[in-house]
Amino acid sequence: MTSDALSDVLSLVKAKSVVSAGLRTGGDWSMRFPPPDGIKFNAVAEGACWLAMDGLAPVRLETGDVFLMTGQRTFVIASDLALPPIDGIAAFRTAVNGFAQYGDGGDVLLIAGRVKLDRAHGALLLDALPPLVHVRAASPEAATLRWLLDQLTGELAVDRPGASLAIDQLAQLMFVQTLRAHLAGPAEMANGWLRALGDARLAPAIQMIHGDPARPWKLGELARAAAMSRTSFALRFKTVVGVAPLAYLLGWRMRLAERALRDSDAPLSSVALSLGYTSESAFSNAFKRTTGSAPKRFRSSSRLMEQSVA
Repeated sequence: MTSDALSDVLSLVKAKSVVSAGLRTGGDWSMRFPPPDGIKFNAVAEGACWLAMDGLAPVRLETGDVFLMTGQRTFVIASDLALPPIDGIAAFRTAVNGFAQYGDGGDVLLIAGRVKLDRAHGALLLDALPPLVHVRAASPEAATLRWLLDQLTGELAVDRPGASLAIDQLAQLMFVQTLRAHLAGPAEMANGWLRALGDARLAPAIQMIHGDPARPWKLGELARAAAMSRTSFALRFKTVVGVAPLAYLLGWRMRLAERALRDSDAPLSSVALSLGYTSESAFSNAFKRTTGSAPKRFRSSSRLMEQSVA
């Protein structure tokens, strides 16, 4: 199976979606929550409610809707936004296995989780996403999400053998499918690699770079993949991604180098060769020029930092 850019980035940032909480509620209710730490993953399994994030217009959430929150903004989830909200964290102090019951009845079921990211590279994904990604159940891309949500709800409702693993895998698939739906949707995206994946002309070039980052790609080869002239391709790539095509290639190589230096004991010569450099010195010069640190020093300092955190 060939590599693809989205999988590469999710692997690099070690994105892992986990279900951490649930809320069953009904009647008149309103809850305020603090800004999420990283990416918060949510799904409306049953019922409907409102979501209001600071600085954004309120959004009506319906059964089957899935949404991600990435911005450092407080938010309110409520049956009626005119109601004074209670402290949402306090409502979960009596939760059982992470699931809380609040209000009268139980016509609304929300499932919440978070996406764990690698501390060193997590910003690569966070910075590419808007504060709110909302995939409506009625959208063409939501059919798969609805099926996954039904399976996830079923696993949470019945304690079956292997449930823990199944829940984690379903949550991960829902996260990936949500990103796919975001790419296919009409929402505006910030400049960067994720926006390029949603661009039909640029996506083939991005995929080629990720498929073989060690290859000495030429601007003309990438332009042909996009069926554009070199000049038009270079201009469009820089406008959408924010950097020139070969600068993007260099940046991706250096991110892969950082991971190899941090997570493996491979010799510098092997790391250099795997990324298309014919000599260790050429790789070291490129790495230091790009990151500001020599490879050996980067490896040592990153190991020390991991030990101090542990």
